[in-house]
Amino acid sequence: MQMRFDGLLGFPGGFVDRRYWSLEDGLNRVLGLGLGCVRLTEADYLCSHLTEGPHRVVAHFYARQLTLEELHTIEISAVHSRDHGMEVMGMVRVPLYTQKDRMGGLPNFLANSFVGTAKFQLLFALKILNMVPEEKLAEAVAATQKPKKAAIDHTGGAA
Repeated sequence: MQMRFDGLLGFPGGFVDRRYWSLEDGLNRVLGLGLGCVRLTEADYLCSHLTEGPHRVVAHFYARQLTLEELHTIEISAVHSRDHGMEVMGMVRVPLYTQKDRMGGLPNFLANSFVGTAKFQLLFALKILNMVPEEKLAEAVAATQKPKKAAIDHTGGAA
């Protein structure tokens, strides 16, 4: 994933004008600007999601399994991309584990703020691609939904 300029987590991508590009050609053009060395095909398609509201957007989600070497190459390319430091602050690896305290790792990561449908897309991909066992994924999601205890102010009140 990427840390965006607005502090939200999201996936690499952008808008595609279907008058000039097929969906995959447009996606690869946008990814080429930010990541350089990744080409996605129709076989990498996972799902689409319509965002309602004043700016209706259809977010198409693609995923591809990479080798560790390919991931390293992408991370290095991303640092040298045109958007690095302006639109994108950097790549972020999603922790696919939960620590013994049941909050560290994936649960804490899911407590971050995500842009648009990115959190839904992440959870969908983790489940559909069997990257995290379904029960562990459900536990991580549930851990982020528990109300947090109010911090105690040592002057006598709750903060």
